Amino acid sequence: MGFGDLKSPAGLQVLNDYLADKSYIEGYVPSQADVAVFEAVSGPPPADLCHALRWYNHIKSYEKEKASLPGVKKALGKYGPANVEDTTESGATDSKDDDDIDLFGSDDEEESEEAKRLREGRLAQYESKKAKKPALVAKSSILLDVKPWDDETDMAKLEECVRSIQADGLVWGSSKLVPVGYGIKKLQIQCVVEDDKVGTDMLEEQITAFDEYVQSMDVAAFNKI
Repeated sequence: MGFGDLKSPAGLQVLNDYLADKSYIEGYVPSQADVAVFEAVSGPPPADLCHALRWYNHIKSYEKEKASLPGVKKALGKYGPANVEDTTESGATDSKDDDDIDLFGSDDEEESEEAKRLREGRLAQYESKKAKKPALVAKSSILLDVKPWDDETDMAKLEECVRSIQADGLVWGSSKLVPVGYGIKKLQIQCVVEDDKVGTDMLEEQITAFDEYVQSMDVAAFNKI
Protein backbone atom coordinates (compact mmCIF):
# COMPACT_ATOMS: atom_id res chain seq x y z
CA MET A 1 0.00 0.00 0.00
CA GLY A 2 1.27 3.49 -0.75
CA PHE A 3 2.10 5.86 -3.58
CA GLY A 4 5.73 4.97 -4.05
CA ASP A 5 8.20 7.85 -4.20
CA LEU A 6 6.06 10.99 -4.37
CA LYS A 7 9.06 13.04 -5.40
CA SER A 8 9.32 11.03 -8.61
CA PRO A 9 7.16 11.28 -11.75
CA ALA A 10 6.04 7.68 -11.23
CA GLY A 11 4.85 8.38 -7.69
CA LEU A 12 3.00 11.52 -8.76
CA GLN A 13 1.32 9.53 -11.55
CA VAL A 14 0.08 7.02 -8.98
CA LEU A 15 -1.25 9.89 -6.84
CA ASN A 16 -2.96 11.43 -9.86
CA ASP A 17 -4.65 8.15 -10.80
CA TYR A 18 -5.71 7.60 -7.20
CA LEU A 19 -7.37 11.03 -7.03
CA ALA A 20 -9.18 10.68 -10.36
CA ASP A 21 -12.41 9.81 -8.54
CA LYS A 22 -11.61 11.21 -5.08
CA SER A 23 -11.48 14.69 -3.58
CA TYR A 24 -9.30 13.68 -0.63
CA ILE A 25 -6.87 10.93 0.35
CA GLU A 26 -9.40 9.58 2.85
CA GLY A 27 -13.05 10.40 3.41
CA TYR A 28 -15.04 13.39 2.30
CA VAL A 29 -13.28 16.28 4.06
CA PRO A 30 -9.64 17.42 4.38
CA SER A 31 -7.87 15.43 7.09
CA GLN A 32 -4.44 14.54 8.45
CA ALA A 33 -4.20 11.94 5.68
CA ASP A 34 -4.07 14.79 3.16
CA VAL A 35 -1.49 16.63 5.28
CA ALA A 36 0.78 13.56 5.42
CA VAL A 37 0.71 13.05 1.65
CA PHE A 38 0.95 16.80 0.91
CA GLU A 39 4.12 17.09 2.99
CA ALA A 40 5.66 14.21 1.06
CA VAL A 41 5.18 15.99 -2.29
CA SER A 42 8.08 18.31 -3.10
CA GLY A 43 5.96 20.86 -4.96
CA PRO A 44 2.98 21.36 -7.26
CA PRO A 45 2.48 18.41 -9.64
CA PRO A 46 2.82 19.21 -13.36
CA ALA A 47 -0.26 20.52 -15.18
CA ASP A 48 -0.84 17.28 -17.07
CA LEU A 49 -1.49 15.54 -13.72
CA CYS A 50 -4.69 17.53 -13.30
CA HIS A 51 -6.22 15.51 -10.46
CA ALA A 52 -3.08 15.65 -8.33
CA LEU A 53 -2.61 19.36 -9.08
CA ARG A 54 -6.23 20.15 -8.18
CA TRP A 55 -5.85 18.27 -4.89
CA TYR A 56 -2.46 19.89 -4.13
CA ASN A 57 -3.77 23.44 -4.60
CA HIS A 58 -6.86 22.70 -2.51
CA ILE A 59 -4.90 21.26 0.42
CA LYS A 60 -2.38 24.09 0.19
CA SER A 61 -5.23 26.51 0.96
CA TYR A 62 -5.46 24.86 4.42
CA GLU A 63 -1.79 25.61 5.21
CA LYS A 64 -2.55 27.76 8.27
CA GLU A 65 -5.09 25.37 9.74
CA LYS A 66 -3.65 21.99 8.83
CA ALA A 67 -2.90 21.15 12.46
CA SER A 68 -6.61 21.41 13.27
CA LEU A 69 -7.77 19.10 10.48
CA PRO A 70 -9.44 15.90 11.74
CA GLY A 71 -7.82 12.51 11.98
CA VAL A 72 -4.45 11.18 13.13
CA LYS A 73 -1.46 11.37 10.82
CA LYS A 74 -0.12 7.92 9.96
CA ALA A 75 2.96 6.72 8.12
CA LEU A 76 2.88 7.65 4.43
CA GLY A 77 2.84 4.01 3.43
CA LYS A 78 -0.55 3.56 5.11
CA TYR A 79 -2.26 5.66 2.42
CA GLY A 80 -2.91 5.09 -1.25
CA PRO A 81 -3.79 2.17 -3.51
CA ALA A 82 -3.26 -1.30 -2.11
CA ASN A 83 -1.48 -2.63 -5.21
CA VAL A 84 1.47 -0.22 -5.01
CA GLU A 85 4.61 -1.15 -3.11
CA ASP A 86 5.44 1.15 -0.23
CA THR A 87 8.95 2.52 -0.90
CA THR A 88 8.93 5.07 1.93
CA GLU A 89 11.22 4.83 4.90
CA SER A 90 8.38 3.55 7.03
CA GLY A 91 7.77 0.82 4.48
CA ALA A 92 11.40 -0.24 4.62
CA THR A 93 11.22 -0.36 8.40
CA ASP A 94 8.14 -2.51 8.21
CA SER A 95 9.89 -5.04 5.98
CA LYS A 96 12.80 -5.24 8.45
CA ASP A 97 10.33 -6.26 11.10
CA ASP A 98 9.06 -9.25 9.10
CA ASP A 99 10.63 -11.57 11.66
CA ASP A 100 8.05 -10.37 14.16
CA ILE A 101 5.05 -11.39 12.04
CA ASP A 102 2.19 -12.78 14.08
CA LEU A 103 1.51 -16.15 12.47
CA PHE A 104 -1.94 -16.25 14.04
CA GLY A 105 -3.01 -12.99 12.42
CA SER A 106 -4.04 -9.75 14.09
CA ASP A 107 -7.27 -7.83 14.50
CA ASP A 108 -5.45 -4.47 14.42
CA GLU A 109 -6.00 -3.89 10.72
CA GLU A 110 -9.65 -4.89 10.94
CA GLU A 111 -10.14 -2.59 13.94
CA SER A 112 -8.35 0.22 12.13
CA GLU A 113 -10.65 -0.15 9.12
CA GLU A 114 -13.69 -0.13 11.43
CA ALA A 115 -12.46 3.02 13.19
CA LYS A 116 -11.81 4.63 9.82
CA ARG A 117 -15.32 3.75 8.62
CA LEU A 118 -16.89 5.20 11.78
CA ARG A 119 -14.83 8.38 11.54
CA GLU A 120 -15.75 8.93 7.91
CA GLY A 121 -19.42 8.31 8.70
CA ARG A 122 -19.34 10.88 11.49
CA LEU A 123 -17.56 13.42 9.30
CA ALA A 124 -20.15 12.91 6.56
CA GLN A 125 -22.99 13.39 9.08
CA TYR A 126 -21.33 16.56 10.39
CA GLU A 127 -20.95 18.01 6.90
CA SER A 128 -24.58 17.13 6.11
CA LYS A 129 -25.86 18.82 9.28
CA LYS A 130 -23.70 21.88 8.65
CA ALA A 131 -25.06 22.19 5.11
CA LYS A 132 -28.66 21.97 6.32
CA LYS A 133 -28.19 24.49 9.13
CA PRO A 134 -30.09 27.69 8.25
CA ALA A 135 -28.02 30.81 7.74
CA LEU A 136 -28.07 33.29 10.61
CA VAL A 137 -30.29 36.28 9.81
CA ALA A 138 -28.86 39.54 11.14
CA LYS A 139 -31.54 41.66 12.82
CA SER A 140 -31.66 45.01 14.60
CA SER A 141 -34.04 46.65 17.05
CA ILE A 142 -34.64 50.31 16.21
CA LEU A 143 -36.40 53.00 18.27
CA LEU A 144 -37.67 55.85 16.12
CA ASP A 145 -38.70 59.37 17.11
CA VAL A 146 -41.31 60.77 14.71
CA LYS A 147 -42.04 64.47 15.22
CA PRO A 148 -45.24 66.23 14.10
CA TRP A 149 -45.54 69.80 12.82
CA ASP A 150 -47.36 71.19 15.84
CA ASP A 151 -49.70 70.44 18.72
CA GLU A 152 -52.70 70.27 16.38
CA THR A 153 -51.37 67.32 14.38
CA ASP A 154 -53.58 64.22 14.64
CA MET A 155 -51.10 61.84 16.33
CA ALA A 156 -53.40 58.82 15.95
CA LYS A 157 -53.45 59.40 12.21
CA LEU A 158 -49.69 59.97 12.18
CA GLU A 159 -49.10 56.59 13.89
CA GLU A 160 -51.55 54.92 11.51
CA CYS A 161 -49.54 56.26 8.58
CA VAL A 162 -46.26 55.02 10.06
CA ARG A 163 -47.62 51.53 10.72
CA SER A 164 -49.04 51.39 7.20
CA ILE A 165 -45.47 51.03 5.95
CA GLN A 166 -45.01 47.32 5.26
CA ALA A 167 -41.90 45.54 3.98
CA ASP A 168 -40.36 42.10 4.04
CA GLY A 169 -38.12 42.03 7.11
CA LEU A 170 -39.95 44.83 8.97
CA VAL A 171 -42.04 44.27 12.12
CA TRP A 172 -43.56 47.17 14.06
CA GLY A 173 -43.65 46.98 17.85
CA SER A 174 -44.87 49.06 20.75
CA SER A 175 -45.26 52.84 20.68
CA LYS A 176 -45.98 55.80 22.93
CA LEU A 177 -46.36 59.57 22.79
CA VAL A 178 -43.60 61.55 24.46
CA PRO A 179 -43.99 65.27 25.33
CA VAL A 180 -41.39 67.57 23.74
CA GLY A 181 -42.73 70.95 24.91
CA TYR A 182 -45.35 73.58 24.13
CA GLY A 183 -48.05 70.92 24.12
CA ILE A 184 -46.36 69.02 21.28
CA LYS A 185 -45.83 65.28 21.57
CA LYS A 186 -43.66 63.05 19.38
CA LEU A 187 -44.38 59.46 18.44
CA GLN A 188 -41.79 57.03 19.76
CA ILE A 189 -42.18 53.66 18.03
CA GLN A 190 -40.19 50.42 18.11
CA CYS A 191 -39.49 48.14 15.15
CA VAL A 192 -37.38 45.09 14.37
CA VAL A 193 -35.73 44.83 10.95
CA GLU A 194 -33.67 42.31 9.00
CA ASP A 195 -30.49 44.21 8.22
CA ASP A 196 -30.16 42.92 4.66
CA LYS A 197 -33.70 43.98 3.75
CA VAL A 198 -34.58 47.15 5.67
CA GLY A 199 -32.44 50.16 6.55
CA THR A 200 -32.98 53.42 8.43
CA ASP A 201 -32.66 55.42 5.20
CA MET A 202 -35.61 53.56 3.72
CA LEU A 203 -37.66 54.07 6.87
CA GLU A 204 -36.91 57.77 6.97
CA GLU A 205 -37.77 58.23 3.31
CA GLN A 206 -41.13 56.49 3.63
CA ILE A 207 -42.11 58.02 6.99
CA THR A 208 -41.28 61.61 6.03
CA ALA A 209 -43.27 61.10 2.84
CA PHE A 210 -46.35 61.60 5.06
CA ASP A 211 -45.47 65.29 5.16
CA GLU A 212 -48.99 66.35 6.09
CA TYR A 213 -48.36 64.91 9.55
CA VAL A 214 -44.60 64.31 9.86
CA GLN A 215 -42.01 67.02 10.27
CA SER A 216 -38.99 64.75 10.80
CA MET A 217 -37.78 61.32 11.90
CA ASP A 218 -34.76 60.47 14.07
CA VAL A 219 -33.22 57.23 15.23
CA ALA A 220 -33.36 57.28 19.05
CA ALA A 221 -31.75 53.85 19.58
CA PHE A 222 -30.26 51.16 17.35
CA ASN A 223 -29.28 47.74 18.73
CA LYS A 224 -28.15 44.54 17.01
CA ILE A 225 -30.13 41.51 18.06
